[in-house]
Amino acid sequence: MKAIVHTQYGPPDVLQLSEIAVPTPADNEVLIKIYAASVNPLDSFSMRGPLFFLPMIGGLLKPKYKVIGCDIAGRVEAVGRHVKQFQPGDEVFGGKGVGGFAEYVCAVEDKLALKPANLSFEDAAAVPVAAITALQGLRDKGRIQRGQKVLVDGASGGVGTFAVQIAKSFGAEVTAVCSTRNVDTARSLGADHVIDYTREDFTQSGQRYDLILGVNAHHSIFDYRRALSQDGIFVMVGGGLGRVFQAMLLGPFLSRIGSKKMRFFIAKINTKDLVFLKSLLEAGKVVPVIDRRYPLSDAAEALRYREEGHAKGKSQ
Repeated sequence: MKAIVHTQYGPPDVLQLSEIAVPTPADNEVLIKIYAASVNPLDSFSMRGPLFFLPMIGGLLKPKYKVIGCDIAGRVEAVGRHVKQFQPGDEVFGGKGVGGFAEYVCAVEDKLALKPANLSFEDAAAVPVAAITALQGLRDKGRIQRGQKVLVDGASGGVGTFAVQIAKSFGAEVTAVCSTRNVDTARSLGADHVIDYTREDFTQSGQRYDLILGVNAHHSIFDYRRALSQDGIFVMVGGGLGRVFQAMLLGPFLSRIGSKKMRFFIAKINTKDLVFLKSLLEAGKVVPVIDRRYPLSDAAEALRYREEGHAKGKSQ
């Protein structure tokens, strides 16, 4: 089968289209013929090398897993003897972690779900990591409630576009923060208010929010804290390394000295949350936003585009 492989860490140039063997599923795995995959920040981490807080990515000096690719959608070809949820022919979507940039992949069944009936394979592949990050950030870490004022900082990327829609589905009053060119998109996704960060700094406006989801996290943790209401929660799900370190080191301390909570987390793909998202997708409450599509052979170019930081929604 064809796959995008790398034998050393580095920029997208290290990726190569190669012929490798079709994998064989373990007892708790299914073999999936992949029809679509999407690009995520985790793919860049896998390609460039492991970070200390992402030990699952691969080896220390060279890649443990030669094929990258987190999000997948396809059809089950074969199942391991202990698999109970799926059978050959099922159309599925989910997060593999690695191995998705290929024609076939083996994935454990508890990170998969049946594909939403109303979505194409391309749309379904855009969902898993980004949408589950948004869902778990808002619901589990942010404890979102109906009627709350929720701000999504970085509302135009993969996680952000899902976060705006998921927050609306929970009945929140949503403010989206994005650049000028993405204002209309944010409004079309249901945002009640849109702030163009090139013209206004929401952390200096005096407005307070019950929950802030920091997707890009361009501001310091102290700026986000100032923009929270009493008992408000800030959840950081992405940003530069400096901001991540700040959130990890200072967040627990700041949470203990006041009523405002500062949190950082890494999402965990699971069937239960994929099924929950499937219901939202089939109800039309959440719609994937796809910016660009690439053939498998152009995976390196897709990753270069994502790393530029200007993608609207997901790339595939």
